[in-house]
Order: sequence, then C-alpha cells, then structure tokens
Amino acid sequence: MIKGLKICGISDSETLNYILNHPYPPKFIGFISNYKKSKRFVDFEKLKKLVNVDKKKIKFVSVLVNPSEETLEKIKNLNFDYYQLYDVDPTKTMKIKDKYKTKIISALTISNKEDVSKYKYYSEISEIILFDSKGYHKSESFDHSLLDEVPNELNKMIAGNIQINDIPNLKNKDYIIDLSGSIENNEGKKDLNKIDKLLNLFVKNET
Repeated sequence: MIKGLKICGISDSETLNYILNHPYPPKFIGFISNYKKSKRFVDFEKLKKLVNVDKKKIKFVSVLVNPSEETLEKIKNLNFDYYQLYDVDPTKTMKIKDKYKTKIISALTISNKEDVSKYKYYSEISEIILFDSKGYHKSESFDHSLLDEVPNELNKMIAGNIQINDIPNLKNKDYIIDLSGSIENNEGKKDLNKIDKLLNLFVKNET
C-alpha cells in the first residue's frame, strides 16, 4: 500500500493554501530552498513568509542540494520538519542531522543498481530514502524496477517523472510518492486542477 504522497516544488501562497485546505491533503509538501537552477526555487525572504503558516498535519520539507553552512544557518528556524538532501555524503548528513535536530530525507539519484545500493550508507541516518532520477529539477524518469530488491522495511520515497495516472499502478507498492512536474501547466506553474485530481485519485487508491 502506498505510504503517502509528497507534492514538491511549491513556490506561491495560493497553491500552498489550496493544498493545506484540501479535504485530502498530502503527507508532505516540498520547497526548493537553495537550488537556483530550478524554476521552482524560492529565495530566502519569500520562503520565510511562504512557510510561516499553520501546516495542520502536513510535514514541510526543505529541499537542499549540497547546502552550505550559510544556507543551513539561514533556514534553521524556518517551519520545516525535514531536510531533503541531494549530493550530501553520509558523514555530512549525520552532522546536519545532529546540529539542526531535524529529520532527514536522503535523496539518491538513480540510473543503475549500484546507485540504488547506496541507500545502505544512509539507512541508519535518514528517516526516509528518496530514489530519484538523475535529472533533479527536470522531472526525468528512471526504471523503478531497480528498487525491487530494496528491503520492504526501508522507508522509501520515489520520484522521477511520476504521472497522476501512475498512482493506481503503484497502489501495491510500499512507497511514498513524490510528484512535481506532472501537476504543472505548460508554463511550469502548479495547476490546481491537476493537484485536485491527484489528491482525489490518491485517496481512492490508499486501500
């Protein structure tokens, strides 16, 4: 059974409020906090205002690519429950977790089985392991069958160009599902109609 849903790349208050007040909200919402190459990047001053809301029961995730100490110090008091870390080795991950007392999603970018096996270095550190494509912000795909040998007990999240209509096909998988690009319009902005469709479809496939 799917363990939950994450909507990533939120960058405006209208979309955020829509999700927060939806009858079937996701478990996680992600905010791109330091990766300026992404069209979904939110600069610090805007981010500070954006996440300063009543989260209700939703977990807020700061998405960070190899963050500097300066970035971590800037965001340390913001309203985040998890740091999602790309390109951060296990030693640095542990230091961040200890210093900032936050839960960790370690993101691994996948193209082969060797990439998948790196989860073993993070499984004792991170609350969740995210298996994503090599495309980062480009919503590229990877072969999810590469995860078939990952232990069921590992708390797994998957991303990588997952489409809304893929949800029924994933209902028997023990994943948290992470979507971003598939719920955007042609201009790359989050589409409230697509988000509504996703959240309604997800709740129908939870059991």
